[in-house]
Amino acid sequence: MGIINNSDNNTLNSVPSGNRVHIGFFGKRNSGKSSLMNAFAGQSISIVSSTLGTTTDPVTKTMEINGIGPCVLIDTAGFDDVGELGELRIQKTKGIVAKIDIAVLLFFQNDIDEEMRWLRLFQDKNIPTLLIISKSDINPNIDYIRSEIKKNTDILPDLANIYDQDSISGLKKSIISLANSVQVDKTILNNLVQSNDVVLLVMPQDVQAPKGRLILPQVQTIRELLDSHCITISVTKEEYISSLKLLKDSPKLIITDSQIFPFVYENKPEKALLTSFSVLFAAYKGDIIYYIKSVKTLDRLAPDSNILIAEACTHAPLTEDIGRIKIPKLLRKKIGESITIDIVNGNDFPQDLTKYDLIIHCGACMFNRKHVLYRIEEAKEQNVPMTNYGILIAYLSSILEKVVF
Repeated sequence: MGIINNSDNNTLNSVPSGNRVHIGFFGKRNSGKSSLMNAFAGQSISIVSSTLGTTTDPVTKTMEINGIGPCVLIDTAGFDDVGELGELRIQKTKGIVAKIDIAVLLFFQNDIDEEMRWLRLFQDKNIPTLLIISKSDINPNIDYIRSEIKKNTDILPDLANIYDQDSISGLKKSIISLANSVQVDKTILNNLVQSNDVVLLVMPQDVQAPKGRLILPQVQTIRELLDSHCITISVTKEEYISSLKLLKDSPKLIITDSQIFPFVYENKPEKALLTSFSVLFAAYKGDIIYYIKSVKTLDRLAPDSNILIAEACTHAPLTEDIGRIKIPKLLRKKIGESITIDIVNGNDFPQDLTKYDLIIHCGACMFNRKHVLYRIEEAKEQNVPMTNYGILIAYLSSILEKVVF
C-alpha cells in the first residue's frame, strides 16, 4: 500500500486533524513502537534508539494512507516507564487513549500482563486493537508469546519485521481493515438539506473571528453545503434581515452563530428551519441526545453549584470570549452570582469529574469524534451531566425545541 505524505505546511489542502482517523502505537519501552511506526509511515518520524525510554512524549504525524485516507499516527512512551517522570509519561500515554480510533499494541517480552491490562482498557473503550509481536526477525520468544496471547484472547497476533516489506504490507492491510470498520459516513448537515436548497449562514465577524479567515466550523459547513450543491448565502448579523428581504422565497435552512440565536430566531421566516454551527457539531462530534437531556439540569442548579467549561482549542482569552465571558455571564444570571465555574482548554480535562454539577463543552471542531465521545463517556460513568455551547444557549433562549439537527 502506498503512502502519500501530506505536507504539514500545505494548510489550504490539509484535512483538519479532528477529521482524521487516529492510530496509536502502544507497548513497553524498547518494544519497537517507534521503528514500526516509522516503517509504517515510510519515513523517520520518531527517534529510534536501543536506550530505554527514548520516546518521552507522544509524537504525532498527519498522513494520507491509501485505503484509509487522512489519518494521524501517534507514537507513545512505553507504558512500563519508571520513576516520577516515568509516571507522568504513562499518564500522557493514557491520555492518548481518549483520541485514538485504532490501537496497535506491541508484544515483545514473555511477560504480557501489562499488555493485557492495556488491551482490556482498549476493549472497555471499544477501540479496535491490532495485536503485534514486534521484532520478529530477532525475537526468540515468538512461539511462547503467541501461545500466551492466544490463551488470553483467542486471537493470533500478527508478526512485524520492519526489514521485511511483506510484513509491513501485511500490517498496513490489517490496519486498513480496522479503519474501515470504525469509519462512519457522518455528515455535519445530517440530511437537513438537498441539492438546490437555499441555505443562509449568519456569521458575525466580531473580535473573536480570526482576521482574514473564518473559524473552522464555518469553513467545514460551507464546504459540505457546496458539495451538496446547495445555494449558499453568507451574511453577518447586520445584513441578516436585509438579505431575507432580497430572497424571493424563505431559505430552507438558516445556520447561525449560537451567540445570536435569539435575534435570528425572532426575525426568521416561519417556514425556515433554524440551527447553529455549535448545535450541528454537537450532533456531528458528540452525543446530542445526552447534551439535550443534560442541559435541563440547569433548572435544578443552585448558587453553590460547580460547573466545568471545556474548550477544545487553546487560545488567548478575548474581551468577548464566549467560553470565558459570555457563557459564565449567562449562567450567573440564570443560577446566581456565587456559582463556581472552572475552565479548561486543549487536552486538559479532569479525571475526577464528580465535583461538577454540569459540564459545558465547546463544539469541539479541533477534536475527532472519538475524543469527544470519550469525554462524554467519562462524564456518564461519573453521573455528571454534559452539554455544549449551542445547546446551552438555545435552551437559555427558550428556543431549543425550535432548533433542528
